[in-house]
Amino acid sequence: MTTFTSRTQDTSALDRDPAFAMHRGGKLHVASSVDVSDHAGLSLAYTPGVARVCDAIAEDAALVETYTWKSNLVAVVTDGTAVLGLGDIGPEASLPVMEGKSLLFKQFADVDSVPIALNCTDADEIVETVVRMSPSFGGINLEDIAAPRCFEIEAKLRERLDIPVFHDDQHGTAIVTVAAMHNAARLTGRTLADLRVVVSGAGAAGVAVTKMLVDGGIGDIAVADSKGIIYDGREGLTPIKREIAAISNKAGLKGSIESALAGADVFIGLSAGEVPESVVATMAEDAIIFAMANPDPEIHPDVARKHASVVATGRSDFPNQINNVLAFPGVFRGAFDVRASDITENMKLAAAKALADLVGDDLTADYVIPSSFDERVVPAVSAAVAAQAREDGVARR
Repeated sequence: MTTFTSRTQDTSALDRDPAFAMHRGGKLHVASSVDVSDHAGLSLAYTPGVARVCDAIAEDAALVETYTWKSNLVAVVTDGTAVLGLGDIGPEASLPVMEGKSLLFKQFADVDSVPIALNCTDADEIVETVVRMSPSFGGINLEDIAAPRCFEIEAKLRERLDIPVFHDDQHGTAIVTVAAMHNAARLTGRTLADLRVVVSGAGAAGVAVTKMLVDGGIGDIAVADSKGIIYDGREGLTPIKREIAAISNKAGLKGSIESALAGADVFIGLSAGEVPESVVATMAEDAIIFAMANPDPEIHPDVARKHASVVATGRSDFPNQINNVLAFPGVFRGAFDVRASDITENMKLAAAKALADLVGDDLTADYVIPSSFDERVVPAVSAAVAAQAREDGVARR
């Protein structure tokens, strides 16, 4: 007979920390949307009334969108391998973050979601698992899955499913970054086409930001990984990095990120690296610095402000926070509103433009992106995404 050892512990000391106190019991619960308080209600919500609904859906599968919660339900899926700045901490330890994501979906866009932490890390196993459970969901939000597997997983899921699949670490970051970059360029009297950008980090976010800036018309952009600047022909590149090399670095830069930053207009930090102030000082006049590593930006904002006209971070205690919550709730809300079968590149660009436009004439160095609590954000983003979905032919209503 197997003997199980209890790991129950006294958590009273942990609960003195307000973060632990808030998370006790989890941050979510399932609530009924109808009242079942008598036999009549029970007979409609369950048997025998439910059988009529099941028969109708069996005859016309599209009715599931109307007569279940599927059309407003996202699966927030992770394998726990790239959680925040904590890294590969496993599925159980990832759950507080996934719950938090679901909370934000509901609070900001009234989108229901279920956190799903998978006990597997093989790309094909994750894809197969998500495909098999997909009939229950209207969309898939991939979260905190390490690169480069995250690219393969998203691509395969988009190919096999006819519901929105969105890897937030990639595309949420890219949408908000591009929106803020548009406004930072506008503030300094330039457009994206005028800018030479250096990106630190070739992971999920770095790749997505680079691709979206290229799609948005950036002047030139070079990406650095741990071995230096990525360029066409560099030995040992992964398929994703070869793809980046083919669309970036028109100037043919090689060597270190420090050398690439000399005369650069923009630094975008999406890694854990640190950039010395002496290197920051070599950037062009009216430089733009988005140092987004958390909790420690690649360039501290106090240092960045000495040399740059616009500074943004991923932190909430400095101006211009690049926060994914500005993107993913509105993106899914808009996609669900028109029952989109996919989230296209144009839909992401439309979301970025909508975000940027909200700043309007209030643009300042400390305000190039709206606040996460700006109530205009989700309506603006969702409307732009829905309209673009119709234009792109992926809307089903």
